[in-house]
Amino acid sequence: MAEDIKTKLENYRTAPFDARFPNQNQTRNCWSNYVDYHRCQKALTAKGRDTEPCEWYRRVYKSLCPVSWIEKWDDQREEGSFPGKI
Repeated sequence: MAEDIKTKLENYRTAPFDARFPNQNQTRNCWSNYVDYHRCQKALTAKGRDTEPCEWYRRVYKSLCPVSWIEKWDDQREEGSFPGKI
């Protein structure tokens, strides 16, 4: 399974189609992948496991989200005022 993830990450170009977000507006897709990345990081770090599988979410949100949103959300997480549940 780890090899499948590594292969997918190596072949990654841009965010693939996600049936949960069929419309042109990808705002919710961006948000979901950002939150999923940080949830994945938190969960795997707490278990003392490798966080490489989380990289998929990071690459997707980095390709979908505007940089200004990512910076704002990162600042909010650091301040403890992030509106999402991580």
